[in-house]
Amino acid sequence: MNAAEIFGSNVFNETVMRQCLPPKVFDEVMQVCRAGGQLSMASADVVANAMKDWAVAKGATHYTHWFQPLTGITAEKHDSFITVPQAGRTILKLTGKQLIMGEPDASSFPSGGLRSTHYARGYTAWDMTSPAFVKEQAAGVILCIPTVFISYTGEALDNKTPLLRSMQALSEQALRVLRLFGNTSATKVIPSVGAEQEYFLIDRQKYLSRRDLIYTGRTLFGAKAPKGQELDDQYFGVIRERVGSFMKDLNTELWKMGITATTQHNEVAPGQHEMAPIYSDANLAVDQNQLAMETMKRIATRHGLVCLLHEKPYAGVNGSGKHNNWSLSTDTGERLLDPGSSPNDNLQFLLILACILKAVDEHADILRQSAANTGNDQRLGAQEAPPAIVSIFLGDQLDNVADQIVNNGVAAASLKGGKLDMGVNTLPVLRKDATDRNRTSPFAFTGNKFEFRMVGSSDSLANANTVLNAIVAEAFCEAADLLEKAGDFEHDAKTLIAEYMIGHSRIIFNGNGYSDEWVREAARRGLPNLPSMVDAVPTLTTEKTVSLFEKFGIFTRPELESRAEIMYETYSKTVNIEAQTMVHMAGKHYIPAVIHFTTRLANSINAVRTACPEADVSAQTELLQKCSVLLSSAKRALGELGRISAEVNAYDDVPRMAREFHDRVVPAMAALRAPVDELELLVDKDMWPVPTYGDLMFEV
Repeated sequence: MNAAEIFGSNVFNETVMRQCLPPKVFDEVMQVCRAGGQLSMASADVVANAMKDWAVAKGATHYTHWFQPLTGITAEKHDSFITVPQAGRTILKLTGKQLIMGEPDASSFPSGGLRSTHYARGYTAWDMTSPAFVKEQAAGVILCIPTVFISYTGEALDNKTPLLRSMQALSEQALRVLRLFGNTSATKVIPSVGAEQEYFLIDRQKYLSRRDLIYTGRTLFGAKAPKGQELDDQYFGVIRERVGSFMKDLNTELWKMGITATTQHNEVAPGQHEMAPIYSDANLAVDQNQLAMETMKRIATRHGLVCLLHEKPYAGVNGSGKHNNWSLSTDTGERLLDPGSSPNDNLQFLLILACILKAVDEHADILRQSAANTGNDQRLGAQEAPPAIVSIFLGDQLDNVADQIVNNGVAAASLKGGKLDMGVNTLPVLRKDATDRNRTSPFAFTGNKFEFRMVGSSDSLANANTVLNAIVAEAFCEAADLLEKAGDFEHDAKTLIAEYMIGHSRIIFNGNGYSDEWVREAARRGLPNLPSMVDAVPTLTTEKTVSLFEKFGIFTRPELESRAEIMYETYSKTVNIEAQTMVHMAGKHYIPAVIHFTTRLANSINAVRTACPEADVSAQTELLQKCSVLLSSAKRALGELGRISAEVNAYDDVPRMAREFHDRVVPAMAALRAPVDELELLVDKDMWPVPTYGDLMFEV
C-alpha cells in the first residue's frame, strides 16, 4: 500500500474538481469557497453532474446530505441517483438543486423547543468549504455531501452552522487587528484545529456480555484489576498484533477520505490508544473528526473488536479526551500564534496573546460549558485529564514575558531555549524548547498553538471551537475599537497589552491543576469552578453569553435556550439509562449470582460439618457472612436507586430533573456499585456473570 497514492482517493477535492469541471465553473467554485457568495444554479448543475459521475465511477448508488444534528453525532438519509424510468430504462442523475439543498423531515432530532413536531420541515444546505466524499460501507458506496441543518424559520438545528458563523466572525475581527500592523495582503484569518483522539478497544464477545457497555458505553460496575496503569508499561509500548491490524486498516480508510492520520500509539491505560491528524481548517477538522470516530467503530467490528469512545469506560484508570489544538493563521500563511525568537519584541503576537488571555478569563464559564457532557463528569480532574477549573498555562518563556509586563509595563527580554547535552559524545546536542508542558492544564500554550484539553473523547469538536472563535473574536473586536482611534499606535498598543495582562493575569496558572491548593487558590482568584455538566449548562443563557453570541450573529437567544434545554434533557436521559441499566444488572445478574454462590457455600459448610464435625469451617463461615452482609447492602441500595429514580423521573421541570439526577440518582448509583464491586472480589470467578476489568482491558 502506497499512502500517497490512496490519500484523498475518495474525496471530491480541489484536484478532482480541476480535472472534472470546466475552467470557468471551477474558478467560480473556488472563488465562492475562498471569499463567500452564491454559486449560480447553472454552475451548480455542472458540479452536481460531475460529482455524480465521479462517485458512480467509484461504485456509488446513493447520495446523502451528511449533517451534524444536536445529538453530537452525524446523520444521513440515502437517496439513489435513479430517476423515473422511461421506456423501461432509467438514468442516474444529481441536479444542482439536489446538491445545494435538501428537505429532510428530521423531526425526531432534538431541537430544544425551536420547532414543534407538527412543524417538522428542516433544510440541509451544502457547505462548499468541506469537500464531498464517498464512504465504502455495508450499505454500498455512498456519496456524502457535507451540509448544515436549519429549521424552516432559519434557526440552527446543528453544530456546524454556529461553527461557520464563529469562523467568519473571528476572521473579520482578526483582520481588523492585522490591518493595524500594516497587513493589507491577508483576506482571511483561519482557525485551524488538530484533534488528538483517544479511545479504548475491547474484544467484541466480552463487550456483548456486558449490558452496561452495550447500553451506556461505559462500565457501571467493576472492581479494580490487580494491575492497572501503575507501571506505565502500556504507554507508547509495543502495539499488539490485533490492535496493529486494526490501526493499519483504520489508517487506510481515513487516508482514502483525506484525513491526515499521522500518529498512532498506545495510551496510558491498558487497552487505550490514540490517533492524531495534521491540522486543518476548523470546520474541516470537525467533519473529519466525526468521520474518524465513525470509522473507528466500523473498522473495529471487522476485527472482532469494539471501539469505546466514552470519556470514562473504566473507573480508576485514564479516561479518554480529544485534545483540541487550536491555532490561527492567515490565508497568506502567517501563523499568528508563533511568538518568534524574541516574543518580548513581537508586538503583534503580544497583543493577540493578551486578547486571548482576556477572552478566556472573561468567558471561562462558557468555555468550560463547551466541553461539558455526561461522560466528562467522570473524567475531568484526574489521571491526566485537566480539572474543571479553566486556567491558562503559558510556560516559562511567555509567563516570564507576561510577568515583566504586569510588573513593569513592558518586557525587556525573554527566556531562550538553550541546548540539551546528554553527556554522550555519540548523541546529538539538542535544541531545548524555552518551556516545558503541563499535563494538568485545561488550556495550554504549546509553541504556536493552544491545546484545549477539556474536550471529551465522544464529543463533537464543533462546540468548543465555536466558543473559542467567538470569545477571541470579541476580544479582537474590543481591541480594534480602541486602537483604530490611537494617536500613537505603538504606545497605545503596549498600554493596552499591559492593561489586558494586568487585568486578566488571574487566569494564568503554571502549577499542578490536580492539587487541593489550586482549588482554593482558584476560588480566591474568583475563577469559576463548574465540576459537572449540570453546573455548566446555566452559563449558556446568561446575559453575558447571549450578548456575546448575538453580537456576532453566532447564536440567537432562542438557539441558546434550546441548547440549554437539550443539554439538561440529555443529562437526565443518560443518567436515567445508566440507573436503569444498573437496576437491571444488579437484579438480573449480580444478586442472583451471589445468592447462588452463598447457597453453594452454605451447603458446603453443612456438608463439611456433617462429614467431619470437628473440622474448622471458620474461613467458609466468615466468607459467607461477609457475602451475606454485602448482598443485603446491595439489595437495599438497589431498592433505593429504583425508588429515587422513579421520583426524579416524575418531575416536569427539565433543569430541576437534571439537577435531581445529579444530586440524588448519581450518589444512589455509587451506593449500589460499592457492595457489588466488593462482591466481585469474593465470589468464585466462574460464577461471576460478566467479564471483569482484567478480562476487558488486558485480553484484546
